[in-house]
Amino acid sequence: MKPAAFDYVRAGSVDAAVAQYSRSGDARYLAGGQSLLAALNFRLDTPRLLIDISQIQALRGIRSQEDAVIIGAMTCHADVARHPLVTQHLPLLSKAVRHIAHPAIRNRGTIGGSIALADPAAEIPACALALSAVLHVQGLNGSRKIKADQFFLGMYETALSAGEILTHVEFPGPAGPADCGFAEIARRKGDYAMTGLALVTGPDPRIVGFALSDRPVRARAAEAALAAGAGRDAVVALATEGIEVLGDLNASHHMKQHYARVLLSRLLAERGYA
Repeated sequence: MKPAAFDYVRAGSVDAAVAQYSRSGDARYLAGGQSLLAALNFRLDTPRLLIDISQIQALRGIRSQEDAVIIGAMTCHADVARHPLVTQHLPLLSKAVRHIAHPAIRNRGTIGGSIALADPAAEIPACALALSAVLHVQGLNGSRKIKADQFFLGMYETALSAGEILTHVEFPGPAGPADCGFAEIARRKGDYAMTGLALVTGPDPRIVGFALSDRPVRARAAEAALAAGAGRDAVVALATEGIEVLGDLNASHHMKQHYARVLLSRLLAERGYA
């Protein structure tokens, strides 16, 4: 299929893009386009205007800032995975990117696009939640920050207001010694995950499931048990406690619960938890 007719404009700055959006009233921002173009082709989305933000250099790049790593929203997955600041300070992201689709998509898809789309089966939103990311956005009313814990609201639903652009993602340094693990189950390499987990250990552990519910979700009961020093079996038993696990065409909710327990057990065992 082909998309419905639309107008196209390339923005030279974030301010210009936001202003164009406000004038249109029915527009979409085009970043890497790996999800948006498919939605357009299937006519799941039919905006009157595409605003191309892919050439805005201020939205690209990775840098350190005090005790945090800042990643521009237009930075592609492949660049994220191999950047030395990421491999050294955010190894969870490097591990997760290897599971995203295929090299061609990783070279075009962007970290900001993945987070803003908020696909419940996507890897990057889960990592943002697991790493306590702070999302910087800009709109007609200026700039603001949104914690990842308050950003993902539901199926493809976020705290972004109409016309706001995610400009960069701030990943704070860990509060203390931490290790991380990432795992997912998919029918074939590169397919969407049937169930996945992102794990960060340490004083404030985070266990985040994706492809489980309508958004990336923290396994708070399992996190509390892990922080309290509970054994691996006790933590694993709480892998989906308090989470509304949703079945889909790939797996029933019972199967997803089982997958989550299996993945959490593996990740904890790899880190020496008995």
